Amino acid sequence: MANKVAIALLVCIGLVVLVAISELPLYGSPDTPAQNEVAERYVHGTLGDTGALNMVAAIVIDYRAYDTLIETTVLFTAVIAVFMVLKKGTKGKGEQR
Repeated sequence: MANKVAIALLVCIGLVVLVAISELPLYGSPDTPAQNEVAERYVHGTLGDTGALNMVAAIVIDYRAYDTLIETTVLFTAVIAVFMVLKKGTKGKGEQR
């Protein structure tokens, strides 16, 4: 019984995914303004909004500063976690070998 429920659930999820995919615009289609709105704003408004001549730096620092800060924090935390996992354990004075 549980297998039938699981299969029915997977079929329903698959149908939802297929319907969602069918609603996506064609790849590279220029007539989807919702997809190009942010990019056009960045390209046409960077110099006026930020005064920066380097468009990439202006987008990263001015428009996406919080996102970049959070990504940097996540990466730093991941690196610290890797170092803690890979750190050699040292035996204390009271522990037996």
